[in-house]
Amino acid sequence: MACVGLGLQVAQAQPDANFTPDKEDDYYKLITLPIPEDVVLEVGGMVTLPDGSIAICTRRGEVWIVSNPAISGSDRPTFKRFAYGLHEPLGLNYKDGDLYVTQRSELTRLRDNDGDGQADAYDKIVSWPLSGNYHEYSYGPLFMPDGTMIEALNLGWSNSLGHGVSLAEWRGWMLQVTPDGEMTPFAAGFRSPSGFGLNAAGDLFYTENQGDWVGSGRITHVEKGDFVGNAEGLKWSSLPGSTVSLTPDDIPDSGRPLYDVAKEVPGLKPPAIWVPHGILGISTSGILNNDTKGKFGPFDDQLFVGDQGQSMVTRVSLEKVKGVYQGVVFPFREGFASGILRLVWGHDGALYAGQTSRGWAAVGKAPYALQRLVWTGRMPFEMKTVRATPDGFEIEYTQPVDKKVAGNPASYKITGFTYKYQAQYGSPVINNANCPIVGIQVSDDGLKARLVVDSLRLGYIHEITAEGVRSTEGKALLHNVGYYTLNQQPDGPKLDRTQFAAAHQHNAAAMGSASAKTTTSGTVRKPAASASKPATKPAAKRVTKLPAGWGEPEFTITMGTKPGLKFTPEQFQVKAGSKVRVVFQNDDDMLHNFVVVLPGTAIEVGEMAMKLGLEGQQKNYIPSTDKVLYHTNLLQPNTSETIYFVAPEKPGDYTYECSVPGHFYSMQGTMKVVK
Repeated sequence: MACVGLGLQVAQAQPDANFTPDKEDDYYKLITLPIPEDVVLEVGGMVTLPDGSIAICTRRGEVWIVSNPAISGSDRPTFKRFAYGLHEPLGLNYKDGDLYVTQRSELTRLRDNDGDGQADAYDKIVSWPLSGNYHEYSYGPLFMPDGTMIEALNLGWSNSLGHGVSLAEWRGWMLQVTPDGEMTPFAAGFRSPSGFGLNAAGDLFYTENQGDWVGSGRITHVEKGDFVGNAEGLKWSSLPGSTVSLTPDDIPDSGRPLYDVAKEVPGLKPPAIWVPHGILGISTSGILNNDTKGKFGPFDDQLFVGDQGQSMVTRVSLEKVKGVYQGVVFPFREGFASGILRLVWGHDGALYAGQTSRGWAAVGKAPYALQRLVWTGRMPFEMKTVRATPDGFEIEYTQPVDKKVAGNPASYKITGFTYKYQAQYGSPVINNANCPIVGIQVSDDGLKARLVVDSLRLGYIHEITAEGVRSTEGKALLHNVGYYTLNQQPDGPKLDRTQFAAAHQHNAAAMGSASAKTTTSGTVRKPAASASKPATKPAAKRVTKLPAGWGEPEFTITMGTKPGLKFTPEQFQVKAGSKVRVVFQNDDDMLHNFVVVLPGTAIEVGEMAMKLGLEGQQKNYIPSTDKVLYHTNLLQPNTSETIYFVAPEKPGDYTYECSVPGHFYSMQGTMKVVK
């Protein structure tokens, strides 16, 4: 194996001039299935049937059978309604000729007794209480290897309290149901468990969305008796059959990292994977193991995870270290038509994404969609996986790398960070710090690079960027970043650091000799001081106190939110140069800000906010740009902030938006400035 020391040089290999930058579409193509005009396919659940057709339940209470989904040429799929009259079903499965659907308050078996392609028996398997809260979604069933079924119950939401609430028994729990309808509690601590499934080993994982007690999206391995973090449902832990003994008072609201708190709270389960909020999605959804045996590219036995808000799919590679799951999440495919809720495999090895956005606005503008993601057969240059080692990480690539470049530490950067574990909604990134790369060992075949890394921390997410890595053909990585959650570090031999020491000293000397430019006489020439004008203090963009001398503002606007990522009002008018007060009340169940931008720049500013990366929430998703005129901070649900500003002198239509990633595409309004 080739070994390279601590390279202090900063030059990186450039892509071969003969290559144009690769696109996701070069490797995985999106095909949109046409939906009949009279079918409102707001997908709630999906399952592939033995004959290759796909059954889909919709939020409008219907079940459709889509035949010939693997369309080609002028062929079109056919849609036939199988069932109707259901209560917002958000999960569907199939077994032994029957469909099983999860409604708000019950698990129902749908049976076609006469073979006419329509359900004529709607049989209740089991039911559970409802309070009537709009946020009480129910998901499932998932068939387990032992023949039982898993259901998961969403928490309700209280606008007055500004957090999730468990208003009916077992809300915030995962439940286990036997074939004859006996229901028992399985695990607790769930907020919005919209996606769950089995990995290749048959272990259960679920996806969670940012919210109260949830700093960012995450994927957790769930076993019977686990408590996975949200304290609201623990009010039912004293009921007969409970598998969890914790109470709400046992959960400290300290803001410390969840991994650290779990050391002191027996049964609290840290996630296997953190999904950085605003970077790799804002609302994780369906989770699906790749069992296609090569039909979908080089990622067998990895998980694919949908995101409803950012209309994207991420890719997860898990490993088990000292009996604990952990691993890495990568970007995979963006550009879906609507918000992804469900994923299934077709018999053709394609990934089918069922989508909806009503009330849950998404980057994709369509109100609903059914799309097919197909591997083109070309091999993408990607980080296939990342594994923990006793002294760092090993990256495995899908294609051989340029060994010199991949062995240069300047081609990589690793940053560790985590989130607060708190009752408050979400969390900014905290405790982020650089993790120095001591040296790199590249395998002889060029498919692996082992990085010796300092300052790694257990329970933390590690952003691993490989921007400088190139293939032997000069290609850059299709996606050059992954986020590894390190719960355990494996035992075993570490690399001998002395093998990197000589290279370290050589490179340090080279850098030292090149760090200063000298004259022919050997004297150091200092850079000439540049003349500069005194800096002028920019006008404040966030003023939260009534400015002195203003008196009463000429215009007071009370701004609120409404479901579907919308402001209310969606338009207001002020005079040019007038004194304006905006009272922004976040009435929603997620984080929002209020940002006024120059005309025509809302999407540009939002995309700049997305590029803030790990610093996004910490900076309130406010990018440093003259295109931002005025703004509030990022507000928790059920909180408000008042700002004051002088309206622009130039009349026109100025956009106000929420610049949170995923929100800014649709959460916009217009401030009309008139003479």
